[in-house]
Amino acid sequence: MTTSRRTFLVLSGLSALAAAGCGTASGSGTRNTTTLRYQGSAGAVTPPELAASLGYLGDLKLDWVGNTISGPQDIQSAASGQTDFGGAFNGAVVKLAARKAPIKAVISYYGSDKYAYSGYYVAEKSAIRTPRDLIGKKVGMNTLGAHAEAMLDIYLKKNGLSRAEAEQVERIVVPPVNTEQSLRQRQIDVAVLGGILRDKALETGGVRKLFSDYELRGAFSAGTYVLTERFIEQNPETVRTFVTGVGKALDWSRTTPRDEVVARMTEIVAKRKRNESADALKHWQSYGVSEPGGRIAEKELAVWADWLAERGDIKSGQVRVPDLYTNEFNKARAKRGS
Repeated sequence: MTTSRRTFLVLSGLSALAAAGCGTASGSGTRNTTTLRYQGSAGAVTPPELAASLGYLGDLKLDWVGNTISGPQDIQSAASGQTDFGGAFNGAVVKLAARKAPIKAVISYYGSDKYAYSGYYVAEKSAIRTPRDLIGKKVGMNTLGAHAEAMLDIYLKKNGLSRAEAEQVERIVVPPVNTEQSLRQRQIDVAVLGGILRDKALETGGVRKLFSDYELRGAFSAGTYVLTERFIEQNPETVRTFVTGVGKALDWSRTTPRDEVVARMTEIVAKRKRNESADALKHWQSYGVSEPGGRIAEKELAVWADWLAERGDIKSGQVRVPDLYTNEFNKARAKRGS
């Protein structure tokens, strides 16, 4: 989430990452630290921040070190020891792990459902009606090699396009706040929109949905928080408190009336005094996490390992998916909400 979600940051020196993973927890050498450094998101409330507000983290404190708009950057910061945890699209987690970064996913934190989804929109009068119509067209998205591009690839493959044909669909990086405008000015043919940006575009009118990730795959968790294996080894109680608290917060957000959730989030933003607008929270509907307590399902990582292998980004079998995550520390026991 600090600069842009253009692509995965180059990992300069895998040995440095490995060394960071073997360092002391939070740089202090103290086992079971009571402070976790993290990056937030302007105008939004992350599940850990919600968990802290609800008292689900006990005496565990969150130390905000800045904001980020890049999942790959966020998890690299965690892998290199600049923060204690970071979150990203599961494909980014798989790719970083494939490069021998000493990380492990511990809980899901965002996904797609009937409320929280990314839609692929065209102009209302566009001639684009079918997947094959996308050949030679430009699709604007927030970053390459991540969630939006993965869904596009799955959509094209599911509808019979060959890899060579799919490669003729041009993927363009467009800052999220400019995506709708770029579509309306015909700089791109398809715009990937989610959240408040999607809702505002639909409210204005003149756009038509081609498909959405929710329609494509149903409800699914798409991203996880990761910590280094060394941090987990040194701070098991901290990790258990963190993961369980975040899981409880996710369940609370799912089972609590939306107005109450939004009111709580708005209060959190106001209290932290980061000179940001809370307007986007008015449009909040869901974190989109599909499993109770944010537990990770193997398929949620395996699908992206397969996708990355098909693209040639990693070798087939380069990562063993069961080794990439753990639900061991998640003691949240709330039932699935509606």
